[in-house]
Amino acid sequence: MTEYIKLNFTYDFGRVLDRLSMDPLISLNKGERYVLVTTGERKVHKVQATGTTESPTFLIEGTTNEQQLQTIKEIFHFNRSLEPIHAHFAHTNLASLFEEHRGTPIIREFSLYATLMKSIIHQQLNLSFAHTLTTRFVHTFGEQIEGVWFYPQPEVIGQLQVEHLRELQFSTRKAEYVIGVSQAIASGELNLEALAQRDDETITQTLVKYRGIGPWTAGSFLLFGLGRPNLFPLADIGLQNALKKLWATPDKPKAEEIAAHFPDWSPYLSYASLYLWRSIE
Repeated sequence: MTEYIKLNFTYDFGRVLDRLSMDPLISLNKGERYVLVTTGERKVHKVQATGTTESPTFLIEGTTNEQQLQTIKEIFHFNRSLEPIHAHFAHTNLASLFEEHRGTPIIREFSLYATLMKSIIHQQLNLSFAHTLTTRFVHTFGEQIEGVWFYPQPEVIGQLQVEHLRELQFSTRKAEYVIGVSQAIASGELNLEALAQRDDETITQTLVKYRGIGPWTAGSFLLFGLGRPNLFPLADIGLQNALKKLWATPDKPKAEEIAAHFPDWSPYLSYASLYLWRSIE
């Protein structure tokens, strides 16, 4: 089934493809302006831009029911306008940044489990090797459907031994984290779908009980797994460097200096985070 979507707000799909192309596991074509999306039903959906940034339209192929279509809309931020966010920042000290990146949405990861696995694997690694390690993980234990790679099921990873991941160059501790969290999800002890319905604080408190999940990983789950709108990781070096560049200061701003602006930026701190990251990528 093919669905036609027309948005009534500015939406820059080119910037979406730019960001998604950083992940080698995502299948897309910038020239033909489409991305292949993997969902929990182990299905592949094609999202293709057919309009412009100012008049965005899309074709969505592969959906078979309304729930799948709604999931795609939520992943790509088709279901809510970006204009109130742009208007909110127009009178802040991030106005120039939001003008430059106008129409850039927060794109959610394609699965909640993949969000956690990716975040744990990426911890304390440079981006290049993080992507290499994640690709090895998916190619070894995941599944390829219609030429597109799906993350492995938690039941598969939960049954592994540490040595299986050490062979891919995982550290012992990182392997233990990935297996342990997967076991909790496979057993139903950690129900990500149910957890997703809770508030940010409850989600964070629940996740950090598991080895390998600290505040940074929980925040990444909230932001990129669930698309929560009001998150800003103060300890993130990239954000500090982006603000140093934007504000032309000799030193990176301290956490308390950044937090002083939160009242002006809220309730859209997540968009401030995304646009600042984009400014230095």
